[in-house]
Amino acid sequence: MTDEEKRERQSYRTGLAASILLTAVPFALVAIGAAGRDATLAVIALFALIQVVVQVRWFLHIDLSRQKREDLQLILFSTLLLILMAGGTVWVLADLGRRMTLLP
Repeated sequence: MTDEEKRERQSYRTGLAASILLTAVPFALVAIGAAGRDATLAVIALFALIQVVVQVRWFLHIDLSRQKREDLQLILFSTLLLILMAGGTVWVLADLGRRMTLLP
């Protein structure tokens, strides 16, 4: 096994450990019920965002280096399109639902 393969396997191990931790903490928080509803939702949202960063960094191997910047831009643009499409759909459906409740 070469040094490059060892480094890559170590990278996957680090990502796996971080992913398990970032999944277990919110799960335990919900299972124990130690915090209020709003605090629990905030922790889940925060850990979800951190989980995305971990996935991109350690599994997709995308960082801020010059070489990988195009890949990162592609992912960010795709994410923007998905958010716009999902947000637009929710907006249209909410407006439709509001209009239907106003009809006699």
